[in-house]
Amino acid sequence: MGAMPPVVDHAALTAAVRTALGSVQDPEIRRPITELGMVRSVDVGSDGAGGTLVTVGLDLTTAGCPLKDTLTRDVTAAVAPLDGVDAVQVAMGVMSAEQRAELRSMLRGGVAEPVIPFSKPESLTRVYAIASGKGGVGKSSVTANLAAAMAADGLRVGVLDADVYGFSIPRMLGVTLPPTRVDDMLLPPVAHDIKVISIGMFVPAGQPVVWRGPMLHRALQQFLADVFWGDLDVLLLDLPPGTGDIAISVAQLLPSSEIVVVTTPQVAAAEVAERAGSVALQTRQHVVGVVENMSWLEQPDGSRLEVFGSGGGATVAANLSRLTGSTVPLLAQVPLDVSLREAGDAGEPVVLSAPDSPAAVALRGVARGLATRSRGLAGRPLGLSPVGR
Repeated sequence: MGAMPPVVDHAALTAAVRTALGSVQDPEIRRPITELGMVRSVDVGSDGAGGTLVTVGLDLTTAGCPLKDTLTRDVTAAVAPLDGVDAVQVAMGVMSAEQRAELRSMLRGGVAEPVIPFSKPESLTRVYAIASGKGGVGKSSVTANLAAAMAADGLRVGVLDADVYGFSIPRMLGVTLPPTRVDDMLLPPVAHDIKVISIGMFVPAGQPVVWRGPMLHRALQQFLADVFWGDLDVLLLDLPPGTGDIAISVAQLLPSSEIVVVTTPQVAAAEVAERAGSVALQTRQHVVGVVENMSWLEQPDGSRLEVFGSGGGATVAANLSRLTGSTVPLLAQVPLDVSLREAGDAGEPVVLSAPDSPAAVALRGVARGLATRSRGLAGRPLGLSPVGR
């Protein structure tokens, strides 16, 4: 007679499966699926060939969830190695309206209505608005690479592409999936461990965005409040060039945000960049520093060809220091680098694709400097109580 198959303790195996599922994270929300209420059921039965089949029932946030395959793979990888499991099956379902309402409330910390988490005094998220006086200075490239460098160092990073008319962050970060909608909440797609949201995800390809001030303000407000960003260490905003509506709205909606000014060495660009930085005088924001992009092109013999002149970044930093009354440093000079442009077009930031290139080294240095700064005290309670005399 053949050996009898081992007796499976269904209750113990079910408990072990649920414990293992705690290691599976939702790819968008970045929290365990058990914590999010996505595990509908765990059933232990026969696979029809004398083995044990474990069927995991999952409720997705929406029927059209683009990450079904990822979840199926991750659940299978977590459950299959358990002792006593011979086969794994994932049965997909969809959350009910009540489940989605509970999920939204849980993600918002028990608050039913959307709020901007980064505007709360207790928020520890560092918010940097990447600004420039004019277009074409590489502001979006700087933003994408700072985000990728910070995420690679283990920080939780989000990027809001606030350049409504000239959005390019989705391409530079290789974002291909749209946000997932859970009723009035949006779950941002993730690329290179960065949560990303952009107006480019909501308009057909090639169609211009023709909006005026109030619509821009409302869109920015929704991107900050209706999107589930989670617990971020850093939020980067890629601002449109200039000193228009978006820059003012950022200051109103995110009073603790700080400004990083991007310029080129060219005198004309530097003069315009100063205006973008000097907006901080009206909005009472802090200018963290200046990044000079396209500083020089290194020649085969090691010499530097200053294609756009020299000194623009240092001039902007010095003049903003004088205007604001506080030290505004030149954070870095980023050389012209073909790999930087190629990486942006390919959706793979140069700090990841060519980490030893001169541009990557410079940008990674800026990222680490910004990441280690403490969040400003503006708007934060200091825990002080008045003492009577």
